[in-house]
Amino acid sequence: MPRYTVHVRGEWLAVPCQDAQLTVGWLGREAVRRYIKNKPDNGGFTSVDDAQFLVRRCKGLGLLDNEDRLEVALEDNEFVEVVIEGDAMSPDFIPSQPEGVYLYSKYREPEKYIELDGDRLTTEDLVNLGKGRYKIKLTPTAEKRVQKSREVIDSIIKEKTVVYGITTGFGKFARTVIPINKLQELQVNLVRSHSSGVGKPLSPERCRMLLALRINVLAKGYSGISLETLKQVIEMFNASCLPYVPEKGTVGASGDLAPLSHLALGLIGEGKMWSPKSGWADAKYVLEAHGLKPVILKPKEGLALINGTQMITSLGCEAVERASAIARQADIVAALTLEVLKGTTKAFDTDIHALRPHRGQIEVAFRFRSLLDSDHHPSEIAESHRFCDHVQDAYTLRCCPQVHGVVNDTIAFVKNIITTELNSATDNPMVFANRGETISGGNFHGEYPAKALDYLAIGIHELAAISERRIERLCNPSLSELPAFLVAEGGLNSGFMIAHCTAAALVSENKALCHPSSVDSLSTSAATEDHVSMGGWAARKALRVIEHVEQVLAIELLAACQGIEFLRPLKTTTPLEKVYDLVRSVVRPWIKDRFMAPDIEAAHRLLLEQKVWEVAAPYIEKYRMEHIPESRPLSPTAFSLQFLHKKSTKIPESEDL
Repeated sequence: MPRYTVHVRGEWLAVPCQDAQLTVGWLGREAVRRYIKNKPDNGGFTSVDDAQFLVRRCKGLGLLDNEDRLEVALEDNEFVEVVIEGDAMSPDFIPSQPEGVYLYSKYREPEKYIELDGDRLTTEDLVNLGKGRYKIKLTPTAEKRVQKSREVIDSIIKEKTVVYGITTGFGKFARTVIPINKLQELQVNLVRSHSSGVGKPLSPERCRMLLALRINVLAKGYSGISLETLKQVIEMFNASCLPYVPEKGTVGASGDLAPLSHLALGLIGEGKMWSPKSGWADAKYVLEAHGLKPVILKPKEGLALINGTQMITSLGCEAVERASAIARQADIVAALTLEVLKGTTKAFDTDIHALRPHRGQIEVAFRFRSLLDSDHHPSEIAESHRFCDHVQDAYTLRCCPQVHGVVNDTIAFVKNIITTELNSATDNPMVFANRGETISGGNFHGEYPAKALDYLAIGIHELAAISERRIERLCNPSLSELPAFLVAEGGLNSGFMIAHCTAAALVSENKALCHPSSVDSLSTSAATEDHVSMGGWAARKALRVIEHVEQVLAIELLAACQGIEFLRPLKTTTPLEKVYDLVRSVVRPWIKDRFMAPDIEAAHRLLLEQKVWEVAAPYIEKYRMEHIPESRPLSPTAFSLQFLHKKSTKIPESEDL
């Protein structure tokens, strides 16, 4: 028998339908009838016939025709909302599409699996899990470790041993012993009381990352969760049933308690939950629609689900991967700007950088050489000013290897810490099956990822700071020898005048965001948790800084391509012409002023999707193979190029180079 979950004025109603030939209008009337029946005052209606309403899907908010048959208009177990005429939007109703959900607009259930064991997860893996590209399963070794860990917990309960978080209260209540018949209630109460976060919910992508990372940590076998419960959690992940997790509320010790509690709340069938099938709805209905049952927490399992640094670390993973992507592409954008400003390539000479051999600096200088004028890639623009009296360029051009280089090294340092954190047990207490005991410690403290992500924000910001100065040089005719603000008929047209202001505003905002959150600490839990990391804010603001960096570089990319228009018919090098062609495939040149925000967003999207890197990387790698002896070790940054973007490293035929 088909069944539909219907939202009416803040309440969810399950409406069975014995006849699929019935109409959408019937479903709306039946839902209103049930709503009225449950209200002492009949919900303000004298009868169902008084209610005038519209019916729409919860996912996508598409309106339905009341005369359509249910079997045609809806799928079994679909979620819909009845909107009563004259009502404002229910304040309790969560829109079905949170910020960032466009990533799921074409969601397809993945067919491939990633095996998790708590030891080998990479930042790339977690980002791919967040994007819904894989399902999860445990390795046989992980399953055995989880089972042995649970046996220790079962033994503690059987022997009535007093152990923190298992047979006692939490935090200040650690000395309060809980009766055996209350241990399950203790775990449920823990999850409910700690679900105290505020703010926007994590996007589905970020919630998937959070859930996947918690599964990975539980798979290590030091948390005491039962294999049965862990497999239930994995089933929910694989069905993309994602709890409502507010982004604010963690102080980063004892772990990310508030967000992980919201995560656990959905898993036990309470609070809100999202899936591609349902949009937002009550968790119990979302789980039921996917044929899943809520988790029934056993002793210690609530604590096992909520104690750890997974919120900081999962967001940190996204930050590291996005930082890596924009840092690579920043070199390409800067090289294009240097060409437009008729800069020299001498500052990137191999011998200069060999005398200051930081790995990031050497790699960035190499990329500039691979993209700019050389026997390998001649540039007509460079040839046009070869015999000018210009000796050296401004620091924003000349010092790119030194400035961009340390950003690359910063990212490598942070990625190492985040990767370690991905595969670390961060519970308290820890369950050691080989010793048959639990030990209380402090692995939940988020200081490591907090400090690292503060450092990442400071490092990556410099790409925007130096980019904004290059935009100034492109727009300023006294520095560029180009039309003011890169547009003809200046005065009538303003060109890139305010686009540069936007870049300046973003850089200024970043300066405040780069203040380290981890230098702060506030004592909580009645001075039991008397030093905390504030890592949740470190992670969230690092992502905001990175987004600003991407947007500033998007503006520079557009400005550099517009500058090339004034140098035509001269051409730059082949790889940079490919970048220009890519930009022109989504943004046309400026002949006169037009609405600019969509163009900035289009360029931002190219950088987010790493399209700029994809078109230039084959030329960089071709140059590398021809200029670096095989015996010379590559830097970690250079080495990673060959593996992170395999689809982009097909080398063009030699006649294309």
